Amino acid sequence: MRIALIGVGLIGGSIGLAARERVQAEVRGFDPDPDAVAQGFERGALDHACGSVREALEGADAAFVAAPVAALAGALSEALAAAPEDCVVCDVGSTKRAVMAAVCDPRFIGGHPLAGAHTAGVAHARSDLFDGAPWFLTPSSITDGMLYERLHRLLVDLGARPFAVDADTHDRVMAGISHLPHVLANVMIAQAASVVEEYGERLPHAGPSLRDATRVAGANTAMWRDIYLANADVLVEAIDDCIARLTDVRDTLAARDGERVAQWNEAARADRRRLLESDVPGGPLHELRVAVLNRPGVVADVALALGRAGVNITDMALHPAPDGRTGAIGLWVAGDDAASDAEDVVESLGLSVVRP
Repeated sequence: MRIALIGVGLIGGSIGLAARERVQAEVRGFDPDPDAVAQGFERGALDHACGSVREALEGADAAFVAAPVAALAGALSEALAAAPEDCVVCDVGSTKRAVMAAVCDPRFIGGHPLAGAHTAGVAHARSDLFDGAPWFLTPSSITDGMLYERLHRLLVDLGARPFAVDADTHDRVMAGISHLPHVLANVMIAQAASVVEEYGERLPHAGPSLRDATRVAGANTAMWRDIYLANADVLVEAIDDCIARLTDVRDTLAARDGERVAQWNEAARADRRRLLESDVPGGPLHELRVAVLNRPGVVADVALALGRAGVNITDMALHPAPDGRTGAIGLWVAGDDAASDAEDVVESLGLSVVRP
């Protein structure tokens, strides 16, 4: 299989690495930034560093266009003009309605992998970036069925879990699970900064709750500006709904209604667990917090011990303490038995573990 990458950054580079490693595909790539192409070739994400879109698409079976959201329609038109008649062309943009309305071609299938990192650029590309990650696909009424099958199979081979969805549903879902959280993170960090400014530098600037809730605050401006604007109408609706929910909580607190506050908090706990468990195979998802000293190798020790015991870590997050000497490892494992086994393994290492 020959794969073309138009845009060799984190996502494009990771597609290239995974395709070469897992599909033994020949990968050709172009990027408007020559340094990105050169670095992609040096990192092994590309077999051929190309000087144009047409050169990259020569003889391609599949093409991925990884351009900024605002530039996607133009980049896709250029790619489709150069692509062979039997080449499936997919984008990786975070919003889908605008691009699906702008591009009408049986070879085009809208796409959006729910995978990424805090860092950008091909220097941070990984062949395992898509392992277990949902990859939304938005085919149209004229999409070629054979090409859809080819793309679906390829994404599975890359480690992803493809899901077909219409563009409107995609954008509404993303407004709620991705775009609104970014908005709220920005708002919360600004509010926290104003509190610190008002009460002085002598107080701690960020507790663990603020750090966890604002992890995505101030994310890549060039990318997120376009995402906010492309999905502005649906995002405004989500913000309005959030304001209504906050107003309800505000009124409950003002009334000092302890029973309603407890019900609200318990409902949030149940909703979070339900949402997390719905996307994880292997049984209910359990979160474990492991208290550790901040020393080299401690994370590896825990991970290797769990691996030897046959416990698979579904997800992991590190929570360093402000003093830098201690912290916690957040672990998520699927299944009741796995959670119990994980607790036993961690405690056998002399570490304390709790379930939040």
